[in-house]
Amino acid sequence: MLTSGGDAPGMNAAIRAVVRTGIYHGFKVFGIRKGFEGLIDGDMAEMNLRSVSDILNRGGTTLQTARSKEFRTEDGVKRGVAMANIFKMDAIIVIGGDGSFRGARDLVNHGVKVIGIPATIDNDIGCSTYTIGYDTALNTVKDAIDKIKDTAYSHERCSLVEVMGNGAGYIALNCAIADGAEACILPEKVFDINEDIILPIIGCRNRGKKHYIIVLAEGVANAMDISAQINEITGISTTTTILGHLQRGGSPTTRDRVMASLMGAKATELLSKGVFNRIVAAKGDDIVDYDIVEAIAMKKTIDPSIIETSKILAL
Repeated sequence: MLTSGGDAPGMNAAIRAVVRTGIYHGFKVFGIRKGFEGLIDGDMAEMNLRSVSDILNRGGTTLQTARSKEFRTEDGVKRGVAMANIFKMDAIIVIGGDGSFRGARDLVNHGVKVIGIPATIDNDIGCSTYTIGYDTALNTVKDAIDKIKDTAYSHERCSLVEVMGNGAGYIALNCAIADGAEACILPEKVFDINEDIILPIIGCRNRGKKHYIIVLAEGVANAMDISAQINEITGISTTTTILGHLQRGGSPTTRDRVMASLMGAKATELLSKGVFNRIVAAKGDDIVDYDIVEAIAMKKTIDPSIIETSKILAL
């Protein structure tokens, strides 16, 4: 088992579930440190029940993680496959996001059996309605914006908050709704600064409001440039807060702990039945699984009606 890519709260709950369910089914479970980089290096050790005690409430991943440049090459994949054969691995459970699943697919193409578990705060895995870490990240951002709103009100200013989700606006949109933001800028929708930011701010000011929150998904535009334009056009003092990796940390929420535990158990149960090369996923309240090739090809987009609702609520 390995964790790969960006860390996400709840990964430890999934690790714990894999180990305990695996031992229940009679497996020997090995933890591979630092993702695919650790697989290439053979950096792994057998895990037991005690190995995963007291990790359920911890953020991050006890196995650590990395983005391996070498594993993106054919030679790197072959080295990983060779190490899997040396250790006589029956299968590898990969916990991570879309990049991790592409790495898992490369292993499958070289004859290694895998199971994938979706863990990314961005919630951008097409086959799964929910990914491990997303709920914790939402709550972290919500708490941060609540605090920023307090000081924005005190100083009668506009606060622009950049959140994670490069290419996926789930965190930005849902936190904008939860915190009553005046505007939300998403990668899923082309934005015009005058129509989507300036006019809502001026409209709120004309109705007597004294402070404003703008939520920006990273990668859409330069946060500092947008803040400067807001200040210049409206004359309203505007600050910028980039939350960055704050969003990845913290003790996982109840939802993340439960979903991670169920997904980890599901992955191990698939192995016990001789089912391989699948991605575990959430489909509503159910935990299901898909063929890895089919799963990677699936796409997920934000419902446009929710974007429209967020604008209505911001009035």
